Amino acid sequence: MNAGCTKMKKRRRWSVREQAEFLRKTGELLERGYPLAEAVHSLTYQMKKNRKEEINEALKVLKEGHPFHKILLDLQFNQTLVGFVYFAEQHGSLASAFQEGSRMMLKRDIDLQKLKKIIVYPIFLMMITLLLFIFVEKVLLPKYSNLFQSMKLNPNSFMKAVYLAGEIFPYIFWMLLICILSAILLYYLKFSKLPPLKKKTILSTLPIYGPFYRLLVTHYFTIQLSFLLSGGLSILEALKLFEQHVKHPFDRQLGSEIQMNLASGHTFENILSKFIFFERELAFIVKHGQENGKLDQELLFFSKHCLARLEDKTERTFKLIQPLLYSIIGMIIVCMYLAILLPMFQLLEGF
Repeated sequence: MNAGCTKMKKRRRWSVREQAEFLRKTGELLERGYPLAEAVHSLTYQMKKNRKEEINEALKVLKEGHPFHKILLDLQFNQTLVGFVYFAEQHGSLASAFQEGSRMMLKRDIDLQKLKKIIVYPIFLMMITLLLFIFVEKVLLPKYSNLFQSMKLNPNSFMKAVYLAGEIFPYIFWMLLICILSAILLYYLKFSKLPPLKKKTILSTLPIYGPFYRLLVTHYFTIQLSFLLSGGLSILEALKLFEQHVKHPFDRQLGSEIQMNLASGHTFENILSKFIFFERELAFIVKHGQENGKLDQELLFFSKHCLARLEDKTERTFKLIQPLLYSIIGMIIVCMYLAILLPMFQLLEGF
């Protein structure tokens, strides 16, 4: 980064919510006619002392003529948000782009918090259930087993199931641990070194996560391209701006790759259809938009459609995860309860 930006001090990283709220409020002030520097300065009165100091330093750098997106990079803002700012600086629709980017990131942050709430409590219950299982399998059932042997009674199927689970569990634990460590090792040794487009392709083909990821990538690309085209740029000019976004490797490689294919005589929609990390409908949307001369509007509408689908898919997944986790925990508890209770009835029958 240039000298003007590097003189800003490094401090505690902004949370995604803080970043999104900052851009949203900046966008609202820009919409009311504020210049960028004045809008940012106005927000300092609403901030905590440490954030106010950072923004004041950023303002000095901004007034020296440095791009706003580079200042946000120095503040370690999320790359997706920085991407929205970078493209907004190219097409000039700062207010709408800032608000659109912040809306998307706020939604993602809210979904992440929901997921944490949904998962944390069941995990806590799982830990308690696991401790209870260990107590039953290691302490309580051996006593029942000794008693059954002395009375020449056979253990019931639930006791056998708990014993079997107790024997299998250590192997499952070590297998999971090895898989996690292998995945981490694979990520740092191989995946992190792959080209950006290859990474996106792999992530978009993953089970469960893949469909969500494709919607995110498609929304980001279509909203940026829509803003650039509505600003009066041609498709080729817009792709050159993607290629020039050096701080975002995906944008850079994507812009370069599409331009090379266009130079080879391929149509824009056919090129997009070959990228697995985009939704299949994107190619048809582009073709239709080019035919009716309203590609920017078609892309904007489709980007909103992708975001709506993402929200709907997320909500349906959340509604599925929690009952599923509770059902698994409930089944484990019921099995342990029966493993403890049924031997008591068997002992009574033995007498």
